Amino acid sequence: MSLFRRTRASGPSLRPELDDVELGRVRRQLKSPGLPGQSAIQVDQVERLLRETGTDWDRRAHRFAVLAETTAPSSLAKNWRLRRPQNPDAQIFEAWVELFRGRYAGRMEDPRAAADNCYRAAEISPEDPMPWVVLLGILRLMGAQSRDVVAVWQEVTARDPWNREAHLQMLRYLSPEECGSRSAQLNFVDTVRSSAPPTAPAAGVELTALVDEHARTTAGGGVEALLVRRQWTHGRAVSALGTALHEWTRPGGLDHAAAAADLNLLAFALIQAGRPRESADAFQLIDNAVTAWPWNLLGDPVQQFTYWQSRTAA
Repeated sequence: MSLFRRTRASGPSLRPELDDVELGRVRRQLKSPGLPGQSAIQVDQVERLLRETGTDWDRRAHRFAVLAETTAPSSLAKNWRLRRPQNPDAQIFEAWVELFRGRYAGRMEDPRAAADNCYRAAEISPEDPMPWVVLLGILRLMGAQSRDVVAVWQEVTARDPWNREAHLQMLRYLSPEECGSRSAQLNFVDTVRSSAPPTAPAAGVELTALVDEHARTTAGGGVEALLVRRQWTHGRAVSALGTALHEWTRPGGLDHAAAAADLNLLAFALIQAGRPRESADAFQLIDNAVTAWPWNLLGDPVQQFTYWQSRTAA
């Protein structure tokens, strides 16, 4: 994280770029009101920022995701692809933008065209996991059959075994709300836990599953919702929190691109477990970079983060 960390901000704020300073600078420029002739400049900025990551697949995925979500309301992705029709990054980017739009709308307008962009990019850059990561997200949104999803999953992990985005996509695809079940999710989590290094980019899968289960129980209401904190006293949850506390907050612990997002997750989980004071180290490492999820499960993310951060310092 230290290579990308900015100077501490004056207070907590939503910061999708997390500690990637250059990504944050470009993101803010992309969100500013456009000027005549600015489209070409913005395309060049995005293209350069992604090209700089080289084969750092983890950093590359983080930048792709943040930039795609930032530009989803605009025509930048289409303009880039038309300007550079043979550039695989332009094809991946347009597909990722269409995926974000589809998530907001609940359906994609043309999933086949987005998938074709992914396949073309994969042919041009066969070593790159990004086309397969986006394709996995498209298949998940479409509720595709498991054999098709697993085939794409294998393409991703053959190139980047601990790809964070792909692991989270699979976790949610296997959920009872989508195309799986609670047991399918648990089996997936067990597989990841037994094989992934404790500080790998995919290390947050188990805590994500636990927070999803917490949110599912709370939303269901009734007696179970009133007793939801008991979930965090079970062996699986206690073990996951213990490992994260020990591995993620030690010096040199998490260093992947979305480390601050996982630390937000850890702080939130400790609070839900009734252990807010133990989240102090996580809050310190986050450096005020608030993620919308999971804090939005409690209300306004920045307000909730600020409140609980102050409680740990009291």
